[in-house]
Amino acid sequence: MKKIHNLVLKSYLGPLFMTFFIALFILLMQFLWKYIDDLVGKGLEWYVIGELLFYASSTFVPLALPLAILLSSLMTFGNLGEHYELVAMKSAGISLWNIMKPLIFLTVIISGFAFYFSNNVLPVANLKFKSLLYDVRKQKLAFDIHPGIFYKGLEGYVIRAGRKGNDDKTIYDIMIYNHSEKKGNTDLTVARSGTMESTPDSRYLIFTLFDGYNYRENTDQKEYHKNRSFQRINFDKEVRIFDLSAFEMTRTDENLFKNNYHMLNLTQLNQAIDSLSTLYNERLNAFSENYLRFPDYRKIDSIDRKKYDTLHTGALSIINNIDSADRKKVIGTALNQARNMKRNLEFTQEDLKSRITWIRKHMIAWHKKFTLSFACLVLFFIGAPLGAIIRKGGFGLPVVLSVIFFVIFHIISITGEKSAKAGALSIAQGMWIASFVLLPLGIFLTYKATSDSPLLDTDAWSKAIKRITGKKKKDH
Repeated sequence: MKKIHNLVLKSYLGPLFMTFFIALFILLMQFLWKYIDDLVGKGLEWYVIGELLFYASSTFVPLALPLAILLSSLMTFGNLGEHYELVAMKSAGISLWNIMKPLIFLTVIISGFAFYFSNNVLPVANLKFKSLLYDVRKQKLAFDIHPGIFYKGLEGYVIRAGRKGNDDKTIYDIMIYNHSEKKGNTDLTVARSGTMESTPDSRYLIFTLFDGYNYRENTDQKEYHKNRSFQRINFDKEVRIFDLSAFEMTRTDENLFKNNYHMLNLTQLNQAIDSLSTLYNERLNAFSENYLRFPDYRKIDSIDRKKYDTLHTGALSIINNIDSADRKKVIGTALNQARNMKRNLEFTQEDLKSRITWIRKHMIAWHKKFTLSFACLVLFFIGAPLGAIIRKGGFGLPVVLSVIFFVIFHIISITGEKSAKAGALSIAQGMWIASFVLLPLGIFLTYKATSDSPLLDTDAWSKAIKRITGKKKKDH
């Protein structure tokens, strides 16, 4: 029995690691495709990109792990069935439950690791990933002058080079507009040739210009727009130094991101939900005291309604007794107060809506700590019996079926999460609906596999089809 368990474990671990890293790689390529414009052309060091990809891959584990368990379990039992190893084990008196037992224990361990990862590792990975991605997207494009194109990457300057030499340092027909004083094109430097080099620490860019002119309009004089005083200075050689510190990547303080619900563990989420709920209730009570003091006219009984009708009639009589000039002022003041109250009501309504949405997001993040672990178990009990039923291994039919079931699971998960976020479903219903929809399917497939049902056996289906078509021919 021990040898059989070792055989099953060895057959399972290889596909598990392989499918996990393949799924992780595919998700990572999707991330690169999405943010390729934010990464290319910024002169990022290789270790910065490597760090970003490492943290990004960590955030993709909740998607890659369930898919890997589904596909690897389906492949493992498909291979065992295809090579008649399951038949040999069953003929020796070993049930499918005993064959699956070591993988069930392993899946439970993986589910426990998935919970630990979601609660302790994933918040830190999200914090590192989100903060680094923010800095990378904020980073300026690397300094790069193309011939014949005005370059505006240097703050306060516009530079144009007519052409470049073969050494990529010598430049010709240079124009440098100085916009540092924000007065338009009033300061221009023109040179026939020059060199462009950066300091060893890449902190400064040094332009050495030859045979040129400095053109400047004297805008500091009186009646400048009428006189248009102009100054031109000829030079044989001039050195211009530009600060490149803006092109260096600066890291934002991670503490600015740490309070986001993606970066919190269970304890921190409980504290955040409690604090946010308290603030929401305080805001709601203040709103009720200030704006909901007046009863709903439709809910007043007939006796009290007469009192309100009397007050309404008395108010109208008071207004009618006021002079026409003062009456307009009173009515205008009342209308302004009503409009202000309406705006305050609309603002308060949006504020309360945003607060409850923010609370729901925290509660969704809380449930996600558990749904990943449970999804691993559910998808295992779909993949393992399904592989034993279809008896096909490799990357053919198992991959197709795994993708179909995982897409169904993912669509239901996303739909449930959005419904919970919008308030159409409760948080628990929205976050657990995918697992509980597929759980009966896993129980059904496990029952069919343990009872040796030819549910998805192609030979059984072909024989059944032949029997049906044969009966139809006889009837005709």
